[in-house]
Amino acid sequence: MSQTVDRALSILPLLAEGPADLGGVAERLGVHKSTALRLLRTLHEHGLVYRQSDQRYRLGARLFALAQEAMENLDIREIAHPHLVALNEECGHTVHLAVHEENEVLYIDKVDSRYPVRMYSRIGKPVALTVAAVAKLLLADLPEAERRALAEGLDYPPYTSRSTPHAAAFLRELEKVREQGWATDLGGHEESINCVAAPVRGADGRVVAAMSVSAPNVVVTAEELLALLPKVRRTADAISGEYSGRTPASPAGPSSPTAPGAAAPAGPQGKDTP
Repeated sequence: MSQTVDRALSILPLLAEGPADLGGVAERLGVHKSTALRLLRTLHEHGLVYRQSDQRYRLGARLFALAQEAMENLDIREIAHPHLVALNEECGHTVHLAVHEENEVLYIDKVDSRYPVRMYSRIGKPVALTVAAVAKLLLADLPEAERRALAEGLDYPPYTSRSTPHAAAFLRELEKVREQGWATDLGGHEESINCVAAPVRGADGRVVAAMSVSAPNVVVTAEELLALLPKVRRTADAISGEYSGRTPASPAGPSSPTAPGAAAPAGPQGKDTP
């Protein structure tokens, strides 16, 4: 039975490449045509494949409906939370999760640090778009035209001397973040707070959320916080894997010690909020 299920499921990625006839399916599976026909008929009965007028098979509408329903019912916060807790327990600092909704970037989860100093951020609170590390990751993933229009329509409050000063600088920073795959806020919103962030991606590779680790510089220096970037990225990758169905549901384990670019702070226009 398990072999039959395995063969039936193997037909789906095969047909995702394009329609195929019975002979082609049988050849790819390495089975007799009669076996392939039984599998295809069963999948057809469940709406997972469709038989065209030219006798070739393609993926069925029911499969797409199930995928859409599954995606709509996925709760990124529920999936991410155990991973955020595990990272917080490992490093001790404040961990955030944020999403982009209706022109705002909002915190949807937070695990507080172990030390007495607490960050002002709250679940449901919007972040400062022009300086927040999580905002940079989410906005950097927008199409170029949309990214440019958004940047040119924002105000650029001088929260600190390290805040992003104008649209041109913001666009340069977003391009940098897009290329490197992570973001920082090194005193851009509050002089005393530093932050490193990594993206959470869906099955299509698009950024669906961003997570960060933040800490005051009286606890750790910017350089010490940046050294945690490999752990942050590994945690984000674990959440991405579970959200997209690529990996089992378990919090990320210990991270590798180093990631490209983790040893040096970002340039002057990359300093942002958690």
